[in-house]
Amino acid sequence: MNRLIIFLTLITSASILYSQSPFPEPEEVERFYNTKTLVVLEDDMFSEYNVFIKNAVNEYWEITGHDFISEKEFDQKRKNPAYSFIVLTATRFDRDKSGAFLNFINLLLGKDVGRIEEMPEFCAVPLSIQGADDTEYSYKLGMVLRFMQAHVEHIREDPTLKGKKYLKYYNKFIPEALNKTILISENDLVPELRTSEAVDKYYPHNLKIVSDDEVDEAIRNRYENTLVLHKVGPVRAEKGGLCFKMLLGTDDARMYFYGEHRITERKSNGLLVNDLKRIGRF
Repeated sequence: MNRLIIFLTLITSASILYSQSPFPEPEEVERFYNTKTLVVLEDDMFSEYNVFIKNAVNEYWEITGHDFISEKEFDQKRKNPAYSFIVLTATRFDRDKSGAFLNFINLLLGKDVGRIEEMPEFCAVPLSIQGADDTEYSYKLGMVLRFMQAHVEHIREDPTLKGKKYLKYYNKFIPEALNKTILISENDLVPELRTSEAVDKYYPHNLKIVSDDEVDEAIRNRYENTLVLHKVGPVRAEKGGLCFKMLLGTDDARMYFYGEHRITERKSNGLLVNDLKRIGRF
């Protein structure tokens, strides 16, 4: 499947929500609220992503008005400050030894600049590994879109949240996770954690191993005091690949935990024992 654009290839760090793109200035954040958000679709009549993003945006995007456009229309309209854009991009990191391309979902602001990389970027959230089955993330896409909107609100409230500070900022909410129910699909855990007994050994709080359907139900019904895991990692969990992990609140769309690790023989593709220990130590 084609991704719209590939940029920021071979950058040296792979942390969520920051890149080489410029961060919006306070006046640009305010302008965003008066834009129409144009969702860029893939030029592929068989694209599953197009189906999933249309459904998710129509159901979960509330912060601005929206419409759907083609890649050609994006090229024509991206310099117009009256628009913001949801764009799917593919990026490969130089420290990802698996050579995999990671699909990010980006929220950009229209601006008259020469290159796409110069457009103000509110956030870029890992969505999937290129080549993976799109159905693996489809039921979490609405949750990701809600987080992106909540993230813009956080920026509006505190314009100092720039660059790497994002991660530090969202991880400040880790202690609150102890008072919530965490729902995780079995396949999003490393093999040694795929039983309730194993989880309880390292995290004696409220964590449930559930089906994808149960995660989907929690997201759709916006369960109170509930977190779900969004995990992105290589299809075959190649050694040297990168694994990204995010706990998102189904009621408030806030991020409560962010982590990433390189896959090795001792650290496979999924939420790790050390991640549970880190969350539970509070």
